[in-house]
Amino acid sequence: MSKRSILIVDDSELNRALLSDMLSSDFDIIEAENGAQAIQILHEKELEISLMLLDIVMPEMDGFEVLAMMNRKDWIRSIPVIMISAETSSASIDRAYDLGAVDYISRPFDERTVKHRVSSNFMLSLRQQEMTELLSSQIYQKEKDNSLMIEILSHIVEFRNGESGMHVLHVNVITQMLLEALVKKTNKYPLNSQDIRMITVASSLHDIGKISVPSEILNKPGRFTPEEFEIMKRHTIEGANMLEAIPYHQDAELVKLGYEICRWHHERYDGRGYPDGLKGDEIPISAQVVSMADVYDALTSERCYKPRIESDKAVQMIMNGECGQFNPLLAECLLDILPRLKTELDVLSFGSNTEEKLQETVKQVLKNDSNGVSDRSIRLLERERQKFQYLSDISLEITFDYSLEPEILNLSDFGAQTLGLPVRITEPSKSEAWGAIFSHENFAHFVDLIKHTNPANSIVIDKYKLTINGEEKWGKVIAKAIWSDTEPPQLDGAIGKIVDVDDEIKAMADFEKRANHDAKTGLFNYNVAKKLIERMLSQQDGKTYVLAMFDLDNFKGANDRYGHLFGDEILAAIADRLRSNMRSTDIAARMGGDEFIFFMEYRDTFEPQIARIFEHLTEKYKDFDVGVSMGIVTSDHYNGNYDDLFKMADEAMYFVKNKNKNNYYIYNENDIK
Repeated sequence: MSKRSILIVDDSELNRALLSDMLSSDFDIIEAENGAQAIQILHEKELEISLMLLDIVMPEMDGFEVLAMMNRKDWIRSIPVIMISAETSSASIDRAYDLGAVDYISRPFDERTVKHRVSSNFMLSLRQQEMTELLSSQIYQKEKDNSLMIEILSHIVEFRNGESGMHVLHVNVITQMLLEALVKKTNKYPLNSQDIRMITVASSLHDIGKISVPSEILNKPGRFTPEEFEIMKRHTIEGANMLEAIPYHQDAELVKLGYEICRWHHERYDGRGYPDGLKGDEIPISAQVVSMADVYDALTSERCYKPRIESDKAVQMIMNGECGQFNPLLAECLLDILPRLKTELDVLSFGSNTEEKLQETVKQVLKNDSNGVSDRSIRLLERERQKFQYLSDISLEITFDYSLEPEILNLSDFGAQTLGLPVRITEPSKSEAWGAIFSHENFAHFVDLIKHTNPANSIVIDKYKLTINGEEKWGKVIAKAIWSDTEPPQLDGAIGKIVDVDDEIKAMADFEKRANHDAKTGLFNYNVAKKLIERMLSQQDGKTYVLAMFDLDNFKGANDRYGHLFGDEILAAIADRLRSNMRSTDIAARMGGDEFIFFMEYRDTFEPQIARIFEHLTEKYKDFDVGVSMGIVTSDHYNGNYDDLFKMADEAMYFVKNKNKNNYYIYNENDIK
């Protein structure tokens, strides 16, 4: 068995030498001449240290301050501390024990006493670690077996469906990230970490009903016939029925969530999904999130019936409603997580990702059971995971890792090279080299921002004037404060990046343009248009508006006869015709597929404007006769709820489509009923 290390902390070199001579035959000795040096050693070599001998009276930082810091950093739970001092007052001894010391040795040292106390506490620490590892291993194995059974069942479905075997894992990752983003964005859905974990696990079951679908339909490379599609849609009900038929554990949370997800992950926010046509938050949030995760991964993965679609294009299709309507909050969350999501899915592997999730589960179980058990390796692994995940998103930029105590700034290789600085800077708040680039005043302001974060709101963003290669320029600092998982949480430092403001402005402008507009037509996407319309309606000030919705009567025939490229040409032509007949204050958007809306102000009457627009929209395009069914509703019907107004326009459009295609119809409640 290899030697273990003991850290001896004493300002007296003689005392350190005496203790080292007594213990060096059994232990490797590390020495520190004061408390501040000891903290720096702990920060760098925590995992190597098995026990600490700590003096009380020292300059710079005394033994009590070291113990207090070890409590804040949660080191005290894994490194036993024996106090050494000539101070034998009961008050000092009691205070040391209160701060977590396990034993007390007074000077002058007796060799037999020192060896006995150190050996006894070292062996006791080993026993505690063995119990911790045993408990952790048992819980870990149980969670691993449970997750493995669910994954085996899910992968059987994937194998039968001819998929890659990664779909279930991708849906797991996307579901977890969407849920975490959702709870940060809103308190509308009261989900805790346990809820998120359970929904993520249950998401693996979303397609188990496909076991009941015939293989020739399941793996058909072309389009489904209407009859085949009806059979395919049954997988939602069949999956829910399988879970409902389980003879036991019907009240178990995993079974309930699995039922919700299986049955309703193909419902859509506007009520146009299946099997039950649920609308809005009638759809459980678990099913809403898995639905978006399922669609995103289906779009970005190769299937027997389609090639892989690039991530940005897939998101545009989701935002534009080409895959059905989703909860607007979830759409925002998808945009929020997109940069991290690409990285997560690119590096995803069955082994490492599953192990990481299960280790996190063990950590949560241990914490929730309040056993007082600390798994130091899991905690450190989680910290490193956070750092890697965040920094991998922002690579090839000036990135940094900042530690508060001891104060150390680590720059990325790229950042150090760009700034002409070493990778590691000790005490940056006092460093002349760092201060010449990031002034001490500005850096102190940044550190103050970090100190005013909390675990729930840990991101800080601010602009500072920097001097890089002799040139002054504005840089934006984006950082995430790192908080410990102890109770109460303690601030460890921050990780982040520095970006050139000019470059960022250009990138953001380009992103906003792409995110706000439909790729095929250049019109607004529906979510953006809806927000603009809602704002105008809320500020009417006596103005009157008309909302029109229309689709192309025979668009499917154009695609089938001339091909999808020709269909895209027609969509672009319709958008051009709309733009040429609208004012700058009017709003037009593509909802998805061949459906469009437009919204405009009118004074005395709107029918001449509608007639002109309708006439231009229905002009022949090349050899194709363009037919349009249009439903119209005025703001006279507006009751403060845009969705109700939208529904009226929708009903009017389907009224004219069923009665007399290639026409327009103004909403009349009596006719509709």
